[in-house]
Parts: sequence; C-alpha cells; structure tokens
Amino acid sequence: MRPRIVTAIVGVAAVAVLLVGIPLALAVKHLYTSQEVLRLEREASETRRAIDATTLGGAGDPIELPKTGPVSFAVYDPDGHRIAGTGPSVADTAVRAALLGDVRDARFGGAIVVAVPINGNERITGALRASKSASYVVDRTRRTWVAIALIGAAALLIAALLALYLARRLTRPVVTLVSSAERLGAGDFSVRTQPSGVDELDHLGHALDTTAERLGGLVARERAFSSDASHQLRTPLAGLRIHVESALTTPGTDLRAALEGTLEPIDRLEETVDSLLQLARDTQVERSPLDLTRLVNELDRDWHGPLASAGRPLRVTVDASIPAPSISEPAVRQILDVLVDNSMRHGRGVVTVDVRRVPGAVAVRVEDEGTVVLDPTLIFQRRNDNGHGIGLALARTLAEAEGGRLVLERPGPSPKFALLLPALP
Repeated sequence: MRPRIVTAIVGVAAVAVLLVGIPLALAVKHLYTSQEVLRLEREASETRRAIDATTLGGAGDPIELPKTGPVSFAVYDPDGHRIAGTGPSVADTAVRAALLGDVRDARFGGAIVVAVPINGNERITGALRASKSASYVVDRTRRTWVAIALIGAAALLIAALLALYLARRLTRPVVTLVSSAERLGAGDFSVRTQPSGVDELDHLGHALDTTAERLGGLVARERAFSSDASHQLRTPLAGLRIHVESALTTPGTDLRAALEGTLEPIDRLEETVDSLLQLARDTQVERSPLDLTRLVNELDRDWHGPLASAGRPLRVTVDASIPAPSISEPAVRQILDVLVDNSMRHGRGVVTVDVRRVPGAVAVRVEDEGTVVLDPTLIFQRRNDNGHGIGLALARTLAEAEGGRLVLERPGPSPKFALLLPALP
C-alpha cells in the first residue's frame, strides 16, 4: 500500500512540474529571443544614425560600419544591393521589408537578423541589416532550462519525501487497525486502538473498539450463562426431584395431584431460564410496574418450608406505602432468591426480608443473624469455586441490568444486603 501511495503522489507532482515547467521553458526561450531582438534593433538604430543617407548609391565617401563585437552590419541601396558591410549580396526578406518602411526581424541559418529602413529627404534611401549568431540565446536558454530541470527534480525529490512521510503516517494506523481487527477476529476482545490524528481512521478505530467491547460483553455473558444457570437451577430442580420421588415412593399418593403440584415449580424454572437468557444475550425485556407485596409473599411461601426444615424462621415485612417499581419481575425474583438462599446456606438464625421506601427508590433488605464478617470487595466477585460466589455476582449483574443496585449495607456480624429498585414517580 505504501509504495502505491508514494508512486501516486510523486506521479501527481511530476505532472504538475511538467505542466508548469514546459510552458515556463518555452516562455523563457521566447523572452530571451525577444530581448536579443530588441538589443539588436537598438544597435541597428544607433548605427543607422551614423550613416549619411544622402550618399547612398553615390560616389561620395565610403560608408563606415562598426566592425567590433558579435554584430555584423550591411547597408543596402533602394534596389536591394549590398553596398557596404557583411551580409547577403542581394536583399533578403527582412531587408526587402525594411526597404518598404518596416522594421523586420527574422532567423536565417542560426542567426538573428534585424533590418531597419534608412530615411533621407523624406524618402527611404536604403536599409541597414544587423545580424548576430543565435548561439548566445541558445546557450542562455539551455542554461535556464537546466536550472528549471534541477528545480523540477528538487521539487520531485521533496514531493517523494513528503509522500513517504504521508504514506507512513497513513499506513501505520491502518496497519494497526488491521492488526486489531485480526486480533478481534481471533477472539481477543480486549483489543483497543490508539488515536492516530486522522479523523476518518479515528472514527473507524472507535467503531472497532465499540464492537470489541460489545462482543466481549456478549461472549462473557454467554460463557457465564452455563455457570449461572446451573447454580440457579440446582436448588429448584433438587426440590422438584424430591417432590416427584416422594410421590412415587409413597403408597396411595394421588399421582395426578402430585404432577399438578410440579407445574408451578416448572413455570418458575422457565422464568429463571428466560431471565438468564435475556441477561446473557443482552436483549430488551418488557418492564412494567411490579407488585412487590405479591412478590415478597410468594418469596415467603417458597422459602418458608426450606428454612423451617433447617430450624430457621423467615420474617417478611412490607411497607404499605411503597410505590411500584418499573422493573422485570423475573429478574427481581432471581435476585431475592439468591439473597435468601445465601442467608440459608451461609448465615444463621432468623432471615429477615424488609421492604421500605427510600428517596427515589424502593429498598428490599435481606439480613440474617450470622456471625461471619463479609469482605465488601470480594463478596460480589465471580469466583466460581464449586459454585460459590456465582449467585451474588449474578444477582448484582441482574440488578444493574435492570437499572437498580445491589449493595452490602452491613458486612457483619448479621450481614445485610439491600436491593435498591428505581421507583415510578
């Protein structure tokens, strides 16, 4: 790519030099020739004034013409015959024009010729012809052309250097973008580009960075889905299995009623899978005002038995004046399940779920009477050590995806988590 850019720029510069240089060279040649013709006309006019026009063609004193310098002079009578000086014996076209009263210049055999009329007694009595070799003009023109050529070559060299600089400046960020795109295609979503100073390339780099960030987040969510799903589905599947096995092994059990009792847990499992898939794929979900009172009562119903079997009570309090937050119900259900499950597994004593209104939001607090002191910087990190650490990380991710926040209000003893949900005005 770089050689093509350099070649293109140098080619354009060469065309520009030719378009300027050739007319300039022709103009210089014409200028030098015109200057020499004017100089020769001036010398011919000065020499003509020294000639006695009344003696032309007579038997008077001979005509004396200057013989020094590169200019040769010749005098012609009205009939076109040379009567003095150096030149053709018979008048040429320039002399014939001068005999008619014109000042004429011409080129003959590598010489510049100027002929002027000689006037006497109000009539043309002859003509003066001045000639000079054109080698001086040729040499001067050639030297100027060489100078123009050198200047053109210098301009092309400068253009080549500038083209090389611009090519490097343009191709370096392009090569970097190509390398970043290849890394992105190979699965390196951490790739980021650096500003190059070229607006178009910087816009492309920003788009590539956005794509990498988007793809990285999407792939990370997809990879986390299997861990999140297995962690969230393990407990309800185990309860469903116990329910079915109990119905099958207990004599006289109404199997139809037992199967009907599995429908609600299965619906809950479907909601769990749907919410996890929505989070993994970053899809838009429908958010409508949520009846938190009903949801917390269902939470009490679902977890009362498991906690009671462990000898631990569950207390639920709901402020009657709470507003309805606009949020996904499956997401909130998953978050609360994670918090209660965490209290049951790692806490002690009474598990309390309290729903209160706070400025600009609704706070759902879950606490227990455990003696452990939690580390706020590690508790929400996804450790994935035998399933531990996944639930709280997932719960915080779900809360942030819904525009809420999940925080650890009190590390312990008696740790307290608070889910802050945006409330409708």
